[in-house]
Amino acid sequence: MEILVRVAQLLLSLSILVLLHEFGHFFFAKLFKTRVEKFYLFFNPWFELFKIKKGETEYGVGWLPLGGYVKISGMIDESMDKEQMKQPAQPWEFRSKPSWQRLLIMIGGVLVNFLLALFIYIAVLYTWGEEYIANKDAKYGIQADSLAQRIGFRNGDKIISLDGKPLENVATLQADIIFNEVKNVKVERNGQQVDVPIASKFVPEILNAKGMFAPRVVYKVGDVAKDMPAKAAGVQVGDVFISADTTKMTFVDEFRSYFQAHKEKVVAVTLLRGKDTVKINVKPNGDGLIGTMLDFDQFKISKIEYGFWESIPAGISHGIDKGANYLKQLKLIFSPETKAYESLGGFIAIGKIFPGTWDWYAFWNMTAFLSIILAIMNILPIPALDGGHVMFLLYEMVTRRKPSEKFMEYAQIVGMVILFSLLIYANGNDIVKLFR
Repeated sequence: MEILVRVAQLLLSLSILVLLHEFGHFFFAKLFKTRVEKFYLFFNPWFELFKIKKGETEYGVGWLPLGGYVKISGMIDESMDKEQMKQPAQPWEFRSKPSWQRLLIMIGGVLVNFLLALFIYIAVLYTWGEEYIANKDAKYGIQADSLAQRIGFRNGDKIISLDGKPLENVATLQADIIFNEVKNVKVERNGQQVDVPIASKFVPEILNAKGMFAPRVVYKVGDVAKDMPAKAAGVQVGDVFISADTTKMTFVDEFRSYFQAHKEKVVAVTLLRGKDTVKINVKPNGDGLIGTMLDFDQFKISKIEYGFWESIPAGISHGIDKGANYLKQLKLIFSPETKAYESLGGFIAIGKIFPGTWDWYAFWNMTAFLSIILAIMNILPIPALDGGHVMFLLYEMVTRRKPSEKFMEYAQIVGMVILFSLLIYANGNDIVKLFR
């Protein structure tokens, strides 16, 4: 069921983004009286799921959800319709329009995607506000995973600054280290200030890691899973773990490490239940787990509420920040020394960013982010993408010379080869990760 929910969210999100992206091209084409022969959501090789013709345009839904397209008369595109290009240019064709009109037609999709992302972020902030765990409220410091500890962090470290700049949100620590190319993190450890240098050799691992940092919290039970050791041992919601065997402990990471070291062995645990002290025996399973969830009420959540007018600049700023961070991520992907290309993912990776249960807040945030990704990827100067057409149009506007139609045909073929290669590589990465 979880997989179906993820797939449904992915398909709905892609449908919205592709439809509006292609509408951007369609809008400017119609504005400049350029004929649009086809408008399709998803691709339709061999057959389509639905089609209807209205006026000069055929509207339809394809079966291959890899994107969509508008076929504009007199334009070299992925359809590779060479016969049409052999005929004399007609007034309604793309190739007959002034270069500035062709430029707007080509950037229409990217423009709509970027504006859509800003609109969604504005609406999300207005509707739900913004919640986060402030660094100052992580009173027990951070919980560092194994990678973070190899880098030099320790459980309980309190973050002071990143290259001299204070940290506001604990949840952004990992992203800040990567995207801002942080070289040094200053922490408070046992009452002293300590520098944690971020060695460049760790960058590929940080890129692929999930949840390196979290606020450190006491082990207070929020829920107990069925058919797990904690349930069988009698652990209850609200219990606070205070010792394991003869070792006194306080924090979740301490107990998790202890249970990992005592897989399938009986551990004598002491709990605080209300005002009473309770002793039980629990046997962690083969994965070192006992089946408890944390009580998240112990996290102090900071929330910013936005009025209608306040949400507009905040949403725009949020969208611009997301776009800037994605550009930084692209820079890392094209830097061989970071090995960030190994983290490149396809449709499986995209589907996994959606939650396993339907959550409109998460859905719209993910859709806005994917809209920014779609805008940025489409404006890259690769033939067959909008950015490739823009690149040649700018060349024409500067030199006053059009690239030949034969050159544009070859460029389109090269661009399609590049795109299909990237598509195969990214989805191949997904498949390899499934078997690791």
